[in-house]
Amino acid sequence: MTHNVCSKTERIIRAVLGLAIFSLLFFLEAPINLLGLLGLILLATAVFRYCPISHLLGIDTCHLKVTHSG
Repeated sequence: MTHNVCSKTERIIRAVLGLAIFSLLFFLEAPINLLGLLGLILLATAVFRYCPISHLLGIDTCHLKVTHSG
């Protein structure tokens, strides 16, 4: 599988947000607590380094060009 989430910072942000959203599953009343399952999507994109939405939008952080002024 190809990767399109390569930045370590991006993966950490996705994992932290995923855990925060997933925790809603335990803190909110039913049925709104099921929104916490959306956190699993962010966790999965952090673990597998692939985001289907980024793929559809053509975003690939693995091949970003870094320019330095100097």
